[in-house]
Amino acid sequence: MAKARHSIRPGNWDHAGASATDVGVNFCIFSRYAEEIELLLFETHASPEPYEIIALDLQVNRTFFFWHIFVEGLDEGIFYNWRIHGHCDTREIGCRIDGEKALLDPWAVTVDDRLWNREIAARPGDNVATAIRAQVVRDRYDWEGDTPLHIPLNAAVIYEMHAGGFTRHPSSGVAHPGTFGAVIEKIPYLQDLGITHVELMPIMAFDPQDVPPKTAAMGLENYWGYSTHSFFAPHPGFALEPSRARDEFRDLVKALHRAGIGVILDVVFNHTAEGGADGPTISFKGIGNEVFYHLDFSDRRLYRDYTGCGNTVNCNHPIVTRFLIDALLYWVRQMHVDGFRFDLASALARGEDGHPQYHAPILWATELSPALGRSHIIAEAWDAAGLYQVGDFPGFRWAEWNGRYRDLMRSFVKGDSGLVAEVATRMTGSSDMYQSRGRMPSNSINFITCHDGFTLWDLVSYNHKHNEANGEDNRDGHNDNLSWNCGVEGPTGDPAILALRRRQARNFIAILMLSQGVPMLRSGDEVLQSKQGNNNSYCQNNVISWFDWTQLEDNCGMHDFVRGMIAFRQRHPTLHRSRFLTGEPANGQTLPDITWHGVGLGSPEWDDPAAQSLAFTLAGITAEEPPLHIMLNMGKAPLEFAVPPIPGWSWTVAIDTDREPSILDRADPSPSPGLRIRVAERSLMVLEGRAA
Repeated sequence: MAKARHSIRPGNWDHAGASATDVGVNFCIFSRYAEEIELLLFETHASPEPYEIIALDLQVNRTFFFWHIFVEGLDEGIFYNWRIHGHCDTREIGCRIDGEKALLDPWAVTVDDRLWNREIAARPGDNVATAIRAQVVRDRYDWEGDTPLHIPLNAAVIYEMHAGGFTRHPSSGVAHPGTFGAVIEKIPYLQDLGITHVELMPIMAFDPQDVPPKTAAMGLENYWGYSTHSFFAPHPGFALEPSRARDEFRDLVKALHRAGIGVILDVVFNHTAEGGADGPTISFKGIGNEVFYHLDFSDRRLYRDYTGCGNTVNCNHPIVTRFLIDALLYWVRQMHVDGFRFDLASALARGEDGHPQYHAPILWATELSPALGRSHIIAEAWDAAGLYQVGDFPGFRWAEWNGRYRDLMRSFVKGDSGLVAEVATRMTGSSDMYQSRGRMPSNSINFITCHDGFTLWDLVSYNHKHNEANGEDNRDGHNDNLSWNCGVEGPTGDPAILALRRRQARNFIAILMLSQGVPMLRSGDEVLQSKQGNNNSYCQNNVISWFDWTQLEDNCGMHDFVRGMIAFRQRHPTLHRSRFLTGEPANGQTLPDITWHGVGLGSPEWDDPAAQSLAFTLAGITAEEPPLHIMLNMGKAPLEFAVPPIPGWSWTVAIDTDREPSILDRADPSPSPGLRIRVAERSLMVLEGRAA
């Protein structure tokens, strides 16, 4: 055993993890069935074995089920693991204590995975030399007065992006591609685009080695990051120096805030990187498997899997609820993030018996926490075991990824008929799902595409997924994408098909930005990124997934259109109202806040199974804001729409997706009220009022 080098004291249990002071470090960890615990200290991240092993005394170093010790004179920068010994019945209780495994501290704020070997951790035996390690760090960061921005959701335009892939392409031109610092260099681009928030795909430390064996044999890795192992630590792979990952992430947050851009984190609380029974032991399995995971009641050797990833975090166990809430509070208080998007959030609604709970403690504790009261909370309101809660997610404040909006708009734009009544509902904030429950349009996060599935360009270029590059024989990924290839599968040189695809892409973006609720744009769609038909690029840490900055020039017309649509939305508060539309005049106006039409005034084709067109007029919120008249024609032939007269206003064509460029100079010749205007097939047009 390594010789003792440090004096020790009992320490305390009031703060889990490693807490550094001027005179030493207090370590604390929870483990219900541990009988002996050892603290392993390493001089560097690459040390093959600990320089000191400190055994904790059951009678001195345990309070309730928290084990704690204070190591005097210990310097920051030291790396450490835990090793836990004990005996309990795996079948009856669910413990998986393994005294040979070096365990990562779940409360660690800085971790290093440069020696990590998932395969060794998954099989019996010692893995001390290849474990992920935690590092002792002191917090001296200067925020320079920074605070979260508190931009209201109804004013938000969210940009979903991968923190590494945004700058990893050789064309990015940054100093250190794939890092938090590289994203800082691209902030002017984000400002120019006009987005208000970045939604970062997982940046909590995850396991890149968590992929199926055939995928790993191809040299691929877990790129997306939905394989978290450390809920308090930024991913070291996104840092120039892993030991500074926390402060490098803070630098990014601070820089984004200075640019007026909020930060939303995509958090994966539904499962961990440890997988199922055949997965590795990283931390939770060895510390408290019976507490942290849903286990089968009849045989607790088995994991209940509601996530499709081998395990499900037992979020509503009191210890786990506290752990996860503490993690959220840490990211808000210590890292200044503005909100969270919860992956497969319906898994968090499952009680300890696996059944859905409307009053799930983790969800309500998140909603009602005063410290989280101004943080955005967004649910992916489904899980992988069939629980689908879009429009019915527990709580009141939770916003939801509106999967019904996505699916309907994909169907409508590709030409499915008889949908106009629901299109009207979705474009006005999905009141059928939210209004009766006292919610707002901002509870609906509207999107057409996201990281999971086709890109926007692939949505209009492929009828079928093409995931052969993933090594799973194209069995992975969704089969029903509601996509349309415009006549040819994949790449083509046909100018007519390419023009139609570009028009369809503009239709999607225009509808998204003209809808009440909160628009979310997938990074890369503004430059028509293609992933070659791969709709599950979770393992493609390469040019398939990376943002190709050459496309900014090649597809500048689409980029300008997206930027222009965001600016148009922000210029018109009537497009992002905080309350639902009523069809009645409001704010002292004489014009109803919304009036519905078809090709004829006042005659929407709600019940026509063949209808593919819709029109509506929006009043401005104030007397000074111009009204808008929006006409959608997703059919195969042009239509003549009537133009409504609005006293005191004339009309000008502001947007026409049939043209390139589609956002027009407001000096464009204006249609006369009372006449009709031609809207081309598979296109939409927006008229903007001009004071007469």
